[in-house]
Amino acid sequence: MSAAAVRIVLLYPSLLGAHGDQGNALVLTRRLQLRGIEAELVRIAPGDPVPTDGSVYLLGGGEDAAQTTAVHELKADGGLFTALDNGAVLFAVCAGYQICGRSFTNGTHDRGVDGLGLLDITTRRGPERAVGESLSHWRMPDGSVSLVTGFENHSGWSELGTDATPLASMEIGWGNGDGQTDGAVQGRVIGIYPHGPILARNPDLADHLLSVALGQHLESIELPDVEALRSRRIDAVRADRS
Repeated sequence: MSAAAVRIVLLYPSLLGAHGDQGNALVLTRRLQLRGIEAELVRIAPGDPVPTDGSVYLLGGGEDAAQTTAVHELKADGGLFTALDNGAVLFAVCAGYQICGRSFTNGTHDRGVDGLGLLDITTRRGPERAVGESLSHWRMPDGSVSLVTGFENHSGWSELGTDATPLASMEIGWGNGDGQTDGAVQGRVIGIYPHGPILARNPDLADHLLSVALGQHLESIELPDVEALRSRRIDAVRADRS
């Protein structure tokens, strides 16, 4: 890879890679390549040094023990924090989203664990598990609204503080737990609950991450088969709700 290649860094897929979340890295890499932009996908295992020169960093879903291990490893390494200071973007899903917050509960006894402190959110076990297809409305930087489709599988409910902004408003599903919002944005850190992998289901969101990381607007890519499948998914989740 040349020095100009855009680096997509997949963090700890052996710990946080549930429900196909590793596919988010493949989607970002492919969408760069379709635009003629050289891309490099870097997979980082626990114990490996986290590179500080990536453009987009990804965290996925996982179990309770994996969350605690990932937080410990990332704090001890410090590379992710340096990368964000250097202008990188972090996109985190479900358990990865939770560990980016100030704290989350873990285990059968709901032990409190300090998070990475990258998002002003706190996560606690909710009264019921959120499982099923979700649909939310995300207002894009140009003011238009893009529907976000995915599926949820989480017991944590997240409360946002004043420094974090909800990513999307819910139409169907639990989202952050209140059924009103999903995810959070704070600076160049973005978190959300649904899997899918979510960036395969939502190309607008994938391109937004790349645009922020590169500091430039990316022209849309016409992929009719992807849009047709996306439309069918949206129709199906609304039909199930009616």
